[in-house]
Amino acid sequence: MRANVVLMWVLAGYFLVAGVLYIVWNHNAGHPFDPAPTLTILLSAGLSGLIGFYLNAVNRSQGGILLPEDRLDADIDDGDPEIGYFSPWSWWPFILGLGGAVVILGLAVGVWIALFAIPVVLIALAGWSFEYYRGNFGR
Repeated sequence: MRANVVLMWVLAGYFLVAGVLYIVWNHNAGHPFDPAPTLTILLSAGLSGLIGFYLNAVNRSQGGILLPEDRLDADIDDGDPEIGYFSPWSWWPFILGLGGAVVILGLAVGVWIALFAIPVVLIALAGWSFEYYRGNFGR
């Protein structure tokens, strides 16, 4: 986790320097102040700093232990094999993704398209949620 903390702090510093250089460069070029890119770069520095601070706080609260990813002598098997449970043959995430894409398309192009996709999203959410209550995978 230490490598992630260092990476986030390096990114925060980079974005901060890039934001200041952008402001100075625009001012010296005679352009008016443009708040959108300036704030985007500076807020990226803030977000990277917040993530770095959080990861550092979590690392310290866990006693500063080295994760297998941080050790040079670690093997692949040293990591925790349990990372969650995933539905191996489920089509519901795919249908939900398609429905969500059509909803976003509808919001961008015309709201009437989103109205047709909202029932697909709701059916896919219900199907994915209750997938293991019936059929071959019922428990």
